[in-house]
Amino acid sequence: MTAPRQILRVLAGLLLAAALAGCDGKRDPGYQGWVEADMIFVSPDESGRVTRLDVREGDEVKVGQPLYSVDDDLQQADHKQNLATLANAQQSYDRAASLSKTGSGTQATLDSAVSALRVAEARVNTSRTRLERRNGYAPIAGTIQQIYFREGEMVAAQRPVLSIMPPGNMKLRFFVPEAELAKLSIGDEVRVTCDNCAADLTARIYFIATQAEYTPPVIYSLDERNKLVYLIQARPSRPDALRVGQPISVYLNPKTPVAARQ
Repeated sequence: MTAPRQILRVLAGLLLAAALAGCDGKRDPGYQGWVEADMIFVSPDESGRVTRLDVREGDEVKVGQPLYSVDDDLQQADHKQNLATLANAQQSYDRAASLSKTGSGTQATLDSAVSALRVAEARVNTSRTRLERRNGYAPIAGTIQQIYFREGEMVAAQRPVLSIMPPGNMKLRFFVPEAELAKLSIGDEVRVTCDNCAADLTARIYFIATQAEYTPPVIYSLDERNKLVYLIQARPSRPDALRVGQPISVYLNPKTPVAARQ
């Protein structure tokens, strides 16, 4: 082989390598993020001991489905006492009303009886509501994510017994540098990838932060740790295909080729 031909081959190889490098440079490196969800926490109004759990972690629940029960001894006693007070108030009213019709009673006595009867009725309604709320029901459809108190354990007032994850509350969180903000708008679609996930996952941006922050430690690289970035949040099109806490990669242009992982 002559020297000119060898030179031409070397040049051709260099040009091919440069072309391949330029092609890979146009590939989207993506941004690292993770999956989160806004949980719905279900808790009793008053403290008590959990007497029954009707669900387990991972169960799918519908609106109004029973979730748990808390002991109601105190609420039962209060309700019975208010019922007795209501019965006495009713008798007093009936007697005052009867006397008022015959002219033997006064209007002030009747007014007092009416007032006492209304107060007693209100207390009965309140105690009945307290009693009914010793049972927890699903306020929304979703998946039981975590149970915090088991049967026999004491739960404080307004402390959640369990949490529910509605599919629509799943969200993706990732960060982009300021230079990329101009390319993003609320409603834009992005591509999402993760290990062993479907190839056609997408999400739609619904939140773009207006204040910069440092790249979170869980996703920074050594050459990006000091860069200021902006938080972006998106709703996945298929929330059932993702799991809370799962790491993901987000690509701003769904049609741009994805850069190969190192």
